Amino acid sequence: MKTLKDVAVGESATIIKIHGEGKVKRRIMDMGITKGTEVFVRKVAPLGDPIEITVRGYELSLRKADAEILEIS
Repeated sequence: MKTLKDVAVGESATIIKIHGEGKVKRRIMDMGITKGTEVFVRKVAPLGDPIEITVRGYELSLRKADAEILEIS
């Protein structure tokens, strides 16, 4: 399973599934990350956390732990 954490800077991916549960999954979905959404990885912090992505026309920073629950294609 490939996750958003595995995507290199400058690449795009499409979300297939969100593996989180409860509040974590709801928070991710409230940010606009849902099944079928295309995301673009803009930057990764020097120590690897957080990851800055572009989703639905705006920039968003995600922790590695949140990026790991997002399955991509």
